[in-house]
Amino acid sequence: MSILIKSVDLNGKQADIYIEKNRIKRIVTLSGTRNTSGRTADSEEMIPQVDTVIDGRRKAVIPGLINMHTHAAMTLFRGFGDDMPLKSWLEQKIWPNEAKLTHEDVYWGAKLACVEMLRSGTTTFFDMYHKLDATAQAVEEMGMRAVLSEACFDHFVMEKAERSKQNIMRRFEKSHAYSDRIKYALGPHAIYTVSGELLKWACGYAKENGLLMQMHLAETEWETDQCVKQFGTTPVRYLHKLGILSPQLVLAHVLYADREEIQMLADSGVKVVHNPASNMKLASGHEFKYKEMREAGITVTLGTDGCSSSNNLDMVEAMKLASLLGKVWRKNPEALSCDEMFYAATAAGADVLGLEAGRIAEGCLADLCLVDLAIPAFTPNFNFVSNLVFAANGSCIDTVICDGRIVMKDRKVPGEAEIMEHAARTAYDLVKRDGK
Repeated sequence: MSILIKSVDLNGKQADIYIEKNRIKRIVTLSGTRNTSGRTADSEEMIPQVDTVIDGRRKAVIPGLINMHTHAAMTLFRGFGDDMPLKSWLEQKIWPNEAKLTHEDVYWGAKLACVEMLRSGTTTFFDMYHKLDATAQAVEEMGMRAVLSEACFDHFVMEKAERSKQNIMRRFEKSHAYSDRIKYALGPHAIYTVSGELLKWACGYAKENGLLMQMHLAETEWETDQCVKQFGTTPVRYLHKLGILSPQLVLAHVLYADREEIQMLADSGVKVVHNPASNMKLASGHEFKYKEMREAGITVTLGTDGCSSSNNLDMVEAMKLASLLGKVWRKNPEALSCDEMFYAATAAGADVLGLEAGRIAEGCLADLCLVDLAIPAFTPNFNFVSNLVFAANGSCIDTVICDGRIVMKDRKVPGEAEIMEHAARTAYDLVKRDGK
């Protein structure tokens, strides 16, 4: 399989991009300037015969966006249980209905999530949810890339902790059958739902097997207060005391961390995911310390969270929300620039996941998107990244290529109408279903 994207805007210059199998094989700039290999090129430079040619005129190319914190199948709960505090929302709306989930439910919820992410330019996501095999099936079929972790809880009950360990080991063994586009990770939910004993075991298992581990941490004031009451210290210090801060650990939210805790995370190589939409919608907090974390050396990435708490999976919108939120609480218009947010949504995520992606360069994985420039959001186009982050939203994405395959063309994902219809029926049935 080979693809040639002709005359596309790449960093303000016209270029031809040649994709062979699943890699960007060659980039030729068209104005006598130098291409990414340093060779001077012109429009006559030879490119091999290809299977598919895409007209890139009036379009710009960007790396596929990387959503670093999702609960994909929670598309089924979009608009269900809105305007509630996190603890009440989980206990009254989410957990009782999640207890009824079947493989089929998660499969259709995840397929809907894949449609939504592709339509807004996401090619890779880091998920935490139940019935991981169902999400893996959806990802395989939709042609995306994902790191999948199954949420585990023990609620401080020893028997449940043992079952979680067995489930993690069984899932990891089954994951070897997945394609190269899917990786397995661990997903202990949070410090208020997972015992310290299970957290330590999970951390050891992750290190032993070279796996990432994702969890929620320091998301709300309630969580922080409970941690102090129960464990005598704050969330980050609690994890430090347990000895599980490590380069394998990816923490979602981390709204409540002081300078000493930020340095603990940096010294341990921990990565962090900022989720501005859900943080605001659940009123969890707004003072995410992006600047302090980056200055300490922490890799900070970007996520949407699940559709039940952020209501969409649009990473273009997430970049805007993160930037504006960071500016307003600091009262500093220079904080969290559009370029910083674009990096957080692309290359930073790729680096954390160990992917040769997040950049448009020869040799990188062919995970990229074409942005429609013939829309008002890009008129005028003084600064493309600024227009993408501050003026546009996910609807500006015209074409998506993942792993060298076209997975969306002309804003259409194959089978999307059937997927949306089936997922809606599944959601309505789920919330009406008897949970006994």
